Amino acid sequence: MKDLDKFQSVIDDLKDDGRYRVFNDILRTRGDFPNAIWYSKYSIKKIVNWCANDYLGMGQHSYVIDSMKTALETAGAGAGGTRNISGTTHYHVALELELAKLHKKEAALLFTSAYNANQTTLETIPKILDNVLYISDEMNHSSIIQGIRHSKARKEIFKHNDLGDLESILQSNTGTKIVVFESVYSMDGDIAPVKEIVELCKRYNAISYIDEVHGVGMYGTNGAGICERDNVEVDIINGTLAKAYGVQGGYIAGKKDFIDAIRSLASAFIFTTSLSPVICAGALTSVKYVKDHPELREKLHERSNTTKEELKRHGINVMDNNSHIVPVMIGDAKKCKAVSDELLYKNGLYVQPINYPTVPVGTERLRFTPTPYHTDAHIYDMVLKVKSAIKRCGKKDSK
Repeated sequence: MKDLDKFQSVIDDLKDDGRYRVFNDILRTRGDFPNAIWYSKYSIKKIVNWCANDYLGMGQHSYVIDSMKTALETAGAGAGGTRNISGTTHYHVALELELAKLHKKEAALLFTSAYNANQTTLETIPKILDNVLYISDEMNHSSIIQGIRHSKARKEIFKHNDLGDLESILQSNTGTKIVVFESVYSMDGDIAPVKEIVELCKRYNAISYIDEVHGVGMYGTNGAGICERDNVEVDIINGTLAKAYGVQGGYIAGKKDFIDAIRSLASAFIFTTSLSPVICAGALTSVKYVKDHPELREKLHERSNTTKEELKRHGINVMDNNSHIVPVMIGDAKKCKAVSDELLYKNGLYVQPINYPTVPVGTERLRFTPTPYHTDAHIYDMVLKVKSAIKRCGKKDSK
């Protein structure tokens, strides 16, 4: 076998296991969210999107789009360089100031994605601080795992949301301890005991680092996330502009000197062309709008709770959590893909199957993300069709 033939062998194995990922060709239609157009091999079909991370529909909002049009006409399409070489526009500066204000931090720093923000920041911190020990939740996102791995710093893993295990690690280790965790875990939808984790960090002189990617925009008085909702101050915050805010990009927020050091030393930040000013303009408008419209958050959670209740009423296995995320457990990769395919091809309902490596083998699921724009009719129709698809694909539809 030639070396290049190994790539095909890998793909064949993924397909045999039911883990091959298909990128569905869809076109979102402004003003018609959550509906979209699906371009399949055989036809063009209108569908209902049930798995978008545009949680509040802000990617379709007229204010956001109009601000991006204005920026396009004013500043042009691209940033024109890295942040150091002509790529810091007024839109970048204004957005970073707004994000710092949102999180009540001294400063914020934009990245091309929250993944990039996590990986780059965690890689860079040990270049600045001595004897770093990362203490990471076992369910943390890939961006955190890769950032810690590439940093070559020491690490300890604590059991998911387990305060006792975390305290034991904090007690038995020395050095510059940094506890890294998420607020809302995106696949199970559970929420970390943020207040208690931060209290442990303070007790054992550890730095707290939180990923609020699935929290910002959707929790707290101003949409600053779980930290704001629970009135907890975390040292370093990672967030995104691509989910609740509906645009693109990520960021970190913290003390001014910390942000300045990351800005000055992080290779992946220094040598990357900065976000388009058009993106920054849209994100800035979205952050401000979401802050001033708590009814969006209220409607999101009402829709999520209604969806969970209706699924449970029909005996469908919904993973219990207290967030906006609705995981329907299937437990088998091939069956999960089959259910997803039936919903899309036969019923025009788009929900992506979630399998390994995103979730452990045996915990495959459909991950529904209701938005303020999913109606009662959407929900009732989806539940009946999910129940039928699960039954037809050979998976019991009750616990």
